[in-house]
Amino acid sequence: MLPLKFRLKKQKDFGKVFRQGRGYKEKEIFIKVLKREAPDLRFGFVVSKKVSNKAVRRNRLKRRLREVVRSMLPHIKQGYDIVIVALPGAEKYNFWELQEIVLRAFQKARIIKQNE
Repeated sequence: MLPLKFRLKKQKDFGKVFRQGRGYKEKEIFIKVLKREAPDLRFGFVVSKKVSNKAVRRNRLKRRLREVVRSMLPHIKQGYDIVIVALPGAEKYNFWELQEIVLRAFQKARIIKQNE
């Protein structure tokens, strides 16, 4: 599970990322990235009813996305707020496919550390 210190929780934080952040799309995943002054890293996840009317499916997709991000934490640059939005069709991917899609989106956004 993704620790709470890595999560965006407040509506105003989500709003700021959506207003000021840069967007990147990869298949059915869309990310918004906003550089911060603080050195920590925070993530938010959005899965709307357009993805599925069933809360069970939306929550499963959010859990998968959180786990994908948790597994990538050591490779992501610090000092960003990132919102990951699942678009309709994202629920059809398994964990490994989601991991590959999110990794490509992060690479487009240039937030993956190079050769540690």
